[in-house]
Amino acid sequence: MVNNDLVACQTIDLASCGHEDLRAAVHALPVPPVQQKDSSASGDQQLPPLLELVGLNGQHAACMRLRHPIRIHAEGNLGDFAFACCSGVDVHLEGNVGDGACEGVSGGRVRITGSAGCGLGTAMTGGTVAIYGSAGSRVGAAMRGGSIFVRGDVGEDTGAGALGGTIVVGGNAGPNLGDALNNVTVFLRGSAASLAPGVIEAPLRKREEVRLGLLLMNAAIRGKPADFRRVIPEARWRAEEAGAGEVRPNWR
Repeated sequence: MVNNDLVACQTIDLASCGHEDLRAAVHALPVPPVQQKDSSASGDQQLPPLLELVGLNGQHAACMRLRHPIRIHAEGNLGDFAFACCSGVDVHLEGNVGDGACEGVSGGRVRITGSAGCGLGTAMTGGTVAIYGSAGSRVGAAMRGGSIFVRGDVGEDTGAGALGGTIVVGGNAGPNLGDALNNVTVFLRGSAASLAPGVIEAPLRKREEVRLGLLLMNAAIRGKPADFRRVIPEARWRAEEAGAGEVRPNWR
């Protein structure tokens, strides 16, 4: 059973609302109480408040630095740095975003039904970002954690300098995939124009297949894990083949 006390929808028009006004309105919304372990038996569940955004017209730096447990639904396109540096927000955008979307995200979930520009999820440290279209270059560059899903294609330098997290690509990748990739796994269903030096394509091991299946479910993306290959540092693959056991933190 869902308790609707906090589910009431509030609508904000981005065409007439400045960024600071939006942040103030969001952070004024009520926060659902923390569920106690012994309350699950009653089936009582409280959802975060729902915010409906209208008036989207390609605004840049929209919805940045939101750190409040809310749900956001919006239709339309946003510009550069949409949802950057957010945490704890559950976003569903029916539209496209520009460059730098979800940069520095540290938690929560962002689902975008359209496409994204370059730098998607740059330097993110946690959370889930799912793009149901395609994305530009440098997806997940310098990321430290979290998961990025792109159903379509990605551009060049995907995963460049990434030190932690997971990148899932349902289509093809551009040149130089995985440049300076460290303790990160890229799951690729299509083909890469070229791999960066020091990284290779490797088949999925059974445990990775199970893990990928859970990740795809979490992002609400359909797909068979067995259709993907891993793109990982060659040194990591050699260690796995040698039965080195625990994954070391640095594979450069």
